[in-house]
Amino acid sequence: MNIKKGSLSIIIICFCILLTGCSKGSDHSRWALFKKVDPQPLSIYAEDGDSSLVEGIKKDTASVSAIYDVAVIKGKKDTLVAYKVKHMSRFKMKSIEKELTKKLKSDYPDEKFTVSSDFKIFLETMRLWDKMQDPNYSDKKANKRLKAIIKLNNELT
Repeated sequence: MNIKKGSLSIIIICFCILLTGCSKGSDHSRWALFKKVDPQPLSIYAEDGDSSLVEGIKKDTASVSAIYDVAVIKGKKDTLVAYKVKHMSRFKMKSIEKELTKKLKSDYPDEKFTVSSDFKIFLETMRLWDKMQDPNYSDKKANKRLKAIIKLNNELT
């Protein structure tokens, strides 16, 4: 009788491991909590020059030594820059955000930026990034979600 219970529990454990191993592997928002995900910058409404613009914004943001992970999403009117700060630089987060905002506004005067080091905003940005990878996710929904994330950031400050 004990042998049957033991073999049944081994089968159940193997089945659970199999199900866990078959989970979706490209979900960046799930891993953003644990490691650097380094997503590609996105533009919701792809226009000429937008890809080089968002690449430049990401490159400029990542060039700050205290920042180690950056997510950039450009909407119709707004550009969201969410980033993670290195652990030893967390005491200077306000000055890093101020410096980065000043740098981005001087380099890209025509853009309207929302800059955030808040981890919740970073996670929400990664969730939007994951949804935008689905070709069935419309630009209208993406822009609406981007506005909601920006509104959430403004409420937090």
